[in-house]
Amino acid sequence: MASEAQERRLGKSTPATRLRVTEIFHSLQGESRTVGIPTIFIRLTGCPLRCGYCDSAYAFDGGEWMSMDQVLFNVVSHECHYVTLTGGEPLAQKGAFPLLSRLCDLGYKVSLETSGAIDITSVDPRVVKVMDLKTPGSGEEQKNRYENIKRLQNSDQIKFVICSREDYDWAREKLVEYALPSQYEILFQAVHETLDAKLLAEWILEDHLPVRMQIQLHKILWGDLPGK
Repeated sequence: MASEAQERRLGKSTPATRLRVTEIFHSLQGESRTVGIPTIFIRLTGCPLRCGYCDSAYAFDGGEWMSMDQVLFNVVSHECHYVTLTGGEPLAQKGAFPLLSRLCDLGYKVSLETSGAIDITSVDPRVVKVMDLKTPGSGEEQKNRYENIKRLQNSDQIKFVICSREDYDWAREKLVEYALPSQYEILFQAVHETLDAKLLAEWILEDHLPVRMQIQLHKILWGDLPGK
């Protein structure tokens, strides 16, 4: 049950939108420009992709059906200003769109982690989108919806998860083809325990790429433990 203070903050009851939720937890942001900042993560269930390096396959099915009010009460109880909606692929659920807007209405700093395989046109413009472009090594390159690139805002980020030198060269070509660094912040990330992060760093420096390399902080701290 929400406290009276929480109910006052939430205000008028939200529509009866239901979402299938794998977990809601409080941790440190492990990626993107807010790395290290305490964040509430809402992990929705389900994903139409099957990337070879996926570290959240436990969110492909199962989960618990929750009303939007239940999700929001849970978020408010953590007393944290940052919220990330993730998956799976959160946009595979239609309820993700109104949930993002409601979180913004409540004053949260909201980010969305999305595969880029689903149209982002209807995502609230107040949300910071962290969108993947799937490399060949993911096994899901054909799912990239390249028209989403022009639907991003300058405050958004594009992430390349790199499995190999071939993936790196492919990503470097996409930077040029779509003039990405001049429009958005670009993230390069080595697949954990597949590509040596130091090697990726050396490639980036050798080629003078205008990208941000990221290492997953949560994996350094907690390994592959779910809910962290």
